[in-house]
Amino acid sequence: MGDAEQILARIEPDITALDAAQWDACANPDISGSSSHNTYNPFISHAFLSALEASGSAIAETGWAPRHILLDDGSGGILGCMPCYLKAHSQGEYVFDHGWADAFARAGGQYYPKLLAAVPFTPVTGRRLLVPPGADADMRERALLSAAASLLERHRLSSLHLTFLTKPEWERAGQMGMARRTDQQFHWCNDGYDTFDDFTASLTSRKRKLINRERREACADGISIKLLTGSDLKERHWDAFYDFYTDTGARKWGNPYLTRDFFSLIGQNMPERILLILCERDGIPIAGALNFIGGDTLYGRYWGCLEEHRFLHFEACYYQAIDFAIANRLCHVEAGAQGPHKLARGYLPQTTYSAHLIANPSLRSAVEEFLSRERDHVEKENRELAHQAPFRKDGRGGNVDA
Repeated sequence: MGDAEQILARIEPDITALDAAQWDACANPDISGSSSHNTYNPFISHAFLSALEASGSAIAETGWAPRHILLDDGSGGILGCMPCYLKAHSQGEYVFDHGWADAFARAGGQYYPKLLAAVPFTPVTGRRLLVPPGADADMRERALLSAAASLLERHRLSSLHLTFLTKPEWERAGQMGMARRTDQQFHWCNDGYDTFDDFTASLTSRKRKLINRERREACADGISIKLLTGSDLKERHWDAFYDFYTDTGARKWGNPYLTRDFFSLIGQNMPERILLILCERDGIPIAGALNFIGGDTLYGRYWGCLEEHRFLHFEACYYQAIDFAIANRLCHVEAGAQGPHKLARGYLPQTTYSAHLIANPSLRSAVEEFLSRERDHVEKENRELAHQAPFRKDGRGGNVDA
């Protein structure tokens, strides 16, 4: 790693002990004077990260020991910050390094603990080097990376990982000697649509009919859908959603990551940034999709259900999200990790980025060789999938269907 100009750095093991306004001034600096500015990312906010810790979801006992890196002005003020965790495993990260850990263990090494800069359980791109804008922003970013590398060396950790960081940060990390990795997600982009029908009109006839049929069938059998945000969110809604979340989480992960208290805390501390899509059958909640509202993006995060209904997942997680984004003039919908099946529903491939610093030279060399091949594969696959997009070949106004 390259050397940044010396800035005082310290480690904070409890984000709830930090001043929220100071953290948020680095995480979501409000240049325009409005808290709804279009770069706002809810997941790096103090409200979200502190809810993870205060609820017992991201703590040492669950393998997520907070080790947040702060740049200190010498009097306790925060000049920059980096959400970091000492990890005892690789669960809940969505950038998979289990193979690296297994290979290192077979060679006699100890991969855990490792240092991770990320938002726990959240595969959403966002800044990880949290510094406010200014002439010295580049220097502060380098200082955060250098402080992380020093922590790695000082505690003899196996590795440092920054996941779902922005592309400029990814490039910065590469310049400072970190190995770079890419992956793929599927996001929806708002092409100035006024209604959902405007969006489907931009699709081929076959895909348009597919979506319309799925929406009709999803809301059959007495199913209705409510959109809840702000003061409309009540504890009874969180009780219902937590049942959905734990049922689905138990089947996918074994043990759900988030505690019940987490949902109450975000409901109290950031209700205006939450959209809960609640599905009911004959007035009884049976499924739900939890979303977070960013400055220009709707982020789909968690889905759960107690009853299986054909296409209800697509309706709640994809189509209702698009409807909301169009109505609220949001530019994007990010519907979570994985999912080539999203392509047929208007979600297009996007590249995600991570950066990795491996202490052991032999493992580092093997990882770098692997990542070089993987980046080529991801780039090629994204190009190929983009050609399979379901949109009409002549754009929104023509008459050509596939």
